[in-house]
Amino acid sequence: MSGVLSSLLAGFPYFAAHFGAAVAMLFVGAMIYVRITAHDEMALIRQGNVAAALSLAGAIVGLALPLAFCLAGSVSILDIVIWGSVTLIIQILAFRLVDLAVKNLSERIEQGEIGPAVLLVSVKLSVASLNAAAIAG
Repeated sequence: MSGVLSSLLAGFPYFAAHFGAAVAMLFVGAMIYVRITAHDEMALIRQGNVAAALSLAGAIVGLALPLAFCLAGSVSILDIVIWGSVTLIIQILAFRLVDLAVKNLSERIEQGEIGPAVLLVSVKLSVASLNAAAIAG
């Protein structure tokens, strides 16, 4: 039992630092994502807009998936920050691509249209899955 405790004590600072960095990247990424979209997800969600909630949920999970794979194989906090930044850029590009394909995406989400939001979530999660696999190697 003392070996297990020693291992925990030795590894916990590493775990805490890497987990903390990943959570911080997730939070910062989500905040940046919310700021760059044309609609105010949080205000819409507070008003009960399900389409906005779906869109933001897809963005958060879309950021978390690749970060999780990065965290699993990370060698440093810088590794997490770099791949977290790449993940954010890719998710923003995914949003922009759907925005080009679906006319007035932000306005339709503001109006609570579920169809465009579901398409957006699907693209975000698909891109996140591919991104996570690429990060994992």
